[in-house]
Amino acid sequence: MSLPHAILTALLEKPSSGLELTRRFDRSIGYFWSATHQQIYRELGKLEADGLIRALPSEQPARGQKKSYEVLQAGRAELARWTAASQDPKPHRDTLLLRLRAAAVVGTAGLEDDLRRHLRLHERQLAEYRKIEQRDFPPGRDGTEDRLRHLVLRAGIDLETFWTQWLSSAVAEFAELPDGEPIGPA
Repeated sequence: MSLPHAILTALLEKPSSGLELTRRFDRSIGYFWSATHQQIYRELGKLEADGLIRALPSEQPARGQKKSYEVLQAGRAELARWTAASQDPKPHRDTLLLRLRAAAVVGTAGLEDDLRRHLRLHERQLAEYRKIEQRDFPPGRDGTEDRLRHLVLRAGIDLETFWTQWLSSAVAEFAELPDGEPIGPA
């Protein structure tokens, strides 16, 4: 149920077309809630049909012209309701962790290289988040909207910091393991 709320949030920040939303998802919201171009367009249709958003009137009607959308009062109320509602955390599911557990019984062959690859990916993402933080949150930017957006970014920084530290530790641990042998019962 969160994709519609992500779209409502993005549209309240700035009325946009589906293409503009897709680009914004790729640059910001997508770091913590991803969606494909098709999912965004499908959801825009549902939100419009439900009376939560509307297409802005275009200055010149033209076939194939992109539509921009804005949030209606009912959409704002829905987003406020959803924001205020209590939600339990979702259980964490990660295939890398499951693969490590499986390696305990079938061996570690190939896994160390993938741990190193994951480490590089998380290091790159952490560097990207830190670059965004320097660019978008200089000292003195402390309005409510900025503080809340920075809080979201800091969550990403903290998660990537965790993963880079944990993966560095896992790679070091792998250096001490026997090569690729099954470890547990056969």
